[in-house]
Amino acid sequence: MIERTPLLNIVTHLILLSGLIMMLFPMYLVFVAASLDLKQVSAIPPHLFPGDQLWVNMETAWTKAKFGEKFLNTFIVAFGVVVGKITLACITAFGIVFFNHRLRMPIFWCVFITLMLPLEVRIVPTYAVAANALQPFQVLMDVTGLTWLIGMVSGVEVALEWNLLNSYTGLIMPLVATATGTFLYRQFFLTIPDELVEASKMDGAGPVRFLWEILVPLSATNIAALATIMFVYSWNQYLWPLLVVTDQSYGMVAVELGRLVPKISATGGEVAKWNIAMAGTLIVMIPPILVVIFMQRWFVRGLINTDK
Repeated sequence: MIERTPLLNIVTHLILLSGLIMMLFPMYLVFVAASLDLKQVSAIPPHLFPGDQLWVNMETAWTKAKFGEKFLNTFIVAFGVVVGKITLACITAFGIVFFNHRLRMPIFWCVFITLMLPLEVRIVPTYAVAANALQPFQVLMDVTGLTWLIGMVSGVEVALEWNLLNSYTGLIMPLVATATGTFLYRQFFLTIPDELVEASKMDGAGPVRFLWEILVPLSATNIAALATIMFVYSWNQYLWPLLVVTDQSYGMVAVELGRLVPKISATGGEVAKWNIAMAGTLIVMIPPILVVIFMQRWFVRGLINTDK
């Protein structure tokens, strides 16, 4: 049992307060910079108090970065990634936990090992697949001689191609697989009592009905926790959209935010308007912050709740 004393409580709260200040101070500096004009934001020493140009700078950033279109694209991609990750993780964990076969644990560990291979590590092969998603099947047909056989019989040259670049499909599909979600669902499914499984079988429920009518409602808090994590993850994607998208009609907010700061060459050029960039940062931060605030209660329950 943890001893609770006034002195220990004071020390604990001081540590928590120090951590809170360390996390919030950079955000405060962003807010201050977004509320200053160009001369003030470039001043030395820097201003530590807000100015009166916040709404002007945010309006300029919104117009310059064309955030209206970029926000719509990012919401579509984030929603697609969240739905895809939740669905795929739930089905994968369901197959690993409730189907008794010899390969279920090797499959689980193969999925779990992918935690050590984030998208940034496998970016080159992932881009190659996105450039032509059917290339592996084309190679398989070439190796087995099926391409040659079809050509000899029908005179048709088989050339499979499916380009996912500059599309919502290409932005969403490579981000859908998630070892984190599979692990989270697996740990939850392992706590389901065997009596509940047997009772559903006696009631005549098949695997799909058991998953949809029993497991999904029970895992509502887990879905909320995973959805919160994955929404923030997909909203902040920068590297993958930067590579996949060359058509600005599919642009994402994180990429466009980086373009608000002009490159300054050695010979001079446009002055970096950091106040506009910081105002754009505030705009981009609003949706994930609102999602985290709104989903906080379900997020915490999904990570720590074990009651069924």
